[in-house]
Amino acid sequence: MATTPAPPQAPPKPTWDPRRPMAQPLPWLRPTIRIRLTLLYGGMFLIAGILLLSIIYLLAAQALNVGSDLPFKITEGKVTSRVCDLPASATPDVFNTAMSNCVGEQRQHALDNLLSRSLLALLGLAVIAFAFGYAMAGRVLSPLGRITRTARAVAGSDLSRRIELDGPDDELKELADTFDDMLERLQRAFTAQQRFVGNASHELRTPLAINRTLLEVHLSDPGAPMELQQLGKTLLATNERSEQLVEGLLLLARSDNQIVERKPVDLAEVAEQAVDQVLAEAAAKGVEIRSEQKSAVVQGNGVLLERIALNLVQNAVRYNVPDNGWVEVHTEIQHGQAVLLVSNTGPVVPAYEIDNLFEPFRRLRTERTGSDKGVGLGLSIVRSVARAHGGHISAQPREGGGLVMRVTLPV
Repeated sequence: MATTPAPPQAPPKPTWDPRRPMAQPLPWLRPTIRIRLTLLYGGMFLIAGILLLSIIYLLAAQALNVGSDLPFKITEGKVTSRVCDLPASATPDVFNTAMSNCVGEQRQHALDNLLSRSLLALLGLAVIAFAFGYAMAGRVLSPLGRITRTARAVAGSDLSRRIELDGPDDELKELADTFDDMLERLQRAFTAQQRFVGNASHELRTPLAINRTLLEVHLSDPGAPMELQQLGKTLLATNERSEQLVEGLLLLARSDNQIVERKPVDLAEVAEQAVDQVLAEAAAKGVEIRSEQKSAVVQGNGVLLERIALNLVQNAVRYNVPDNGWVEVHTEIQHGQAVLLVSNTGPVVPAYEIDNLFEPFRRLRTERTGSDKGVGLGLSIVRSVARAHGGHISAQPREGGGLVMRVTLPV
C-alpha cells in the first residue's frame, strides 16, 4: 500500500502573547493632552513674561542712566551722607568723584532690587499661569473624559449608557453624537443576537430531544433485529453529539457577554464538583486525579464557572497517556487573584500550537474535530467564560508532555 506523505510542518508561531499589555509608565508621566496643553499655555505665558521682564529691565536701566551725571559740583563746604562713604575733608574734585560713585552704586542697587522683585513676581505668575492652564485644559477636555468613561462602561457590556453631551456644536459634540449613534446600533445588534440565541435554543433542542426519545423507544424493543439495534445505538450517539454541539454553541454565545448578575462563588467548591463528575471516566481510563483546593472566592456565575472547571478537567483526563496518567487540580489566591490550575500528563504539545487549542472546532494538529472526545468547543467556552468574568486563561506545555492550564479571575 502507498503511504500517505506526512503533512508539512507549520512554521513556528511566537510563544509570546502580542495582546498582553505592556508595562504602563507612571500615570503622572503620561503625555496626556491635558499635560501637553498645560505645558503649551504655561510655556507661552512664561516666554512672554521673560520677554516683558527683559524689556522693562532695559527701559528701567536706560531711564536710570539718563542724566546720571551730577547736576552740581562741590566747590567748598562740607557734605555728609549716611549712605555713601564720603571723605571728611578733601578737595572739590575728590568730593565730586565720591558723589558720582555713590550715585552709581545707588542706581545699580535699584536695578538689582527691580530685577529680584520682578523675578519673584514672574515666578508667582508662572505658577498661576500653569495652574490656570491646567484648569482650563481640564475644562476644555472634560467632554473627552466623559466620552472615555462611557466607553469604559460600554466595554463592560453596559450598552445602555449614552454620552448625551450638551454644549456648543463643536468637534467634541460631533464625536460624542457619533459615538452615541454607534452605541445605539450596537445595542440593537446585541439585542437581536440574544433574541436569536433564545429562538435557536428552542428550535434546535426540540427536534434533537424528539429524535432521542424515538431512538430510545425503538432500542427498548426486545424484538428488534440486531442490525436495527446497532443502527439505533449509532444514531443515538450521533444525536447525543449533536446535542452537545448545540449546548456548546449556545453556551459559547451567551458567555461572550459580560456577566451582569454576580454572586460569591468559591472556586474550591467548583473544582471539587468538577472532579467528582469526572472521577468515573478517569477511573475507566486509568488516570489518577490529584486535587488540592484552597478557598478562592470570586464574584460571578456559578454555573459558568463550574463549566470552566469541568471542561478543563475533562480535557485533562481525555487527552492523557494510556498508562500511569495523572491530573492535578489546584485552586488558590495569588497576588490578589483567584487561580484555577489544571495540569496533566499527555502528548507533547509544541508551544506554537497552543493558540490553536482555544479556537472553536480546532484540535492539536487537526483542522476539524474528528474523534469521540468532544465537539471541539471546550477550551473556546473556557476562554469566553473567563473573559466574561474579567479573567484570563493561559496554557503552557509541560516538560515531558501534557499541558498546564491556568485560569486567573479577579476576586
